[in-house]
Amino acid sequence: MTIHKPDLQKMGDLHRRITELRQQMTELAKSAPLEVSDYIFQTTEGDVTFSEMFAGKPNLLMVHNMGTGCTGCTLWADGFNGIYPHLANRAAFYLSSPDTPEVQQKFAASRGWRFPMVSHQGSSFAEDMGYRSEDGNWHPGLSSFRMNNGKITRIATTPMGPFDDYCAIWHMFNLLQDGSDGWQPQYKYD
Repeated sequence: MTIHKPDLQKMGDLHRRITELRQQMTELAKSAPLEVSDYIFQTTEGDVTFSEMFAGKPNLLMVHNMGTGCTGCTLWADGFNGIYPHLANRAAFYLSSPDTPEVQQKFAASRGWRFPMVSHQGSSFAEDMGYRSEDGNWHPGLSSFRMNNGKITRIATTPMGPFDDYCAIWHMFNLLQDGSDGWQPQYKYD
């Protein structure tokens, strides 16, 4: 029996190139810092200001989620749930969506999500951050923010979607003979 091995040298070279490209993408994501307002978000406990969400930490990661109507956003959030304690150790972490706090709470409970959620309903937050188009459609993404002397600055932002760096499932499917083969996330599987 002949055992075929992948060219590990070539794979290593490609991984290094991918790492270099990711670093370039990160620098591009950080290329336009933006001072932002102290937005008011809604939670099931009442309104909370953006500055309060930092909870004494200098950094905050915000997921721009399209809400309960998006299976893709649900897939990403399921993944964030697993790494939430690690994320929260380094920075405040929130998921923001247009859903009401009550809808968010019910949906989060059905998924077992542990991370905090806020509703940006009634504010211009998603639009100002570039995650709502002129025709009113929501878009998914991730932004990092920094609080310094009471001022909030968006440090970096990046869109999210299949095969990005924020959902490992796509990269794992790529290792299958037929890749993702048109697979789409669902809320539940039989």
